[in-house]
Amino acid sequence: MPQAVKLADAEITAALTTLPEWRVENGKLHREYRFPDFVHAFGFMATSAIAIEAMNHHPEWFNVWNRVTIDLTTHDSGGITARDVELATKLEQIAKRLS
Repeated sequence: MPQAVKLADAEITAALTTLPEWRVENGKLHREYRFPDFVHAFGFMATSAIAIEAMNHHPEWFNVWNRVTIDLTTHDSGGITARDVELATKLEQIAKRLS
């Protein structure tokens, strides 16, 4: 698979218009999800893991009780790429289905 190309700032800004809860923080796409409780938060992570593994593009994520904090970057490319935007979009779809 060819290496993903780092997006320009304007491309990231355009992508964020379709991902309103996401922002750039420390050079990574960042989002915190809040769920009713731990079971829902963990269910989101377990369901997301299938899509994540299929993409072979793994997030930096952290769970505390009802929150899941996610940072996306493509380390090999040195920043945010279309793969990160694609994964963020998939995570949004999963979260909506589970809400």
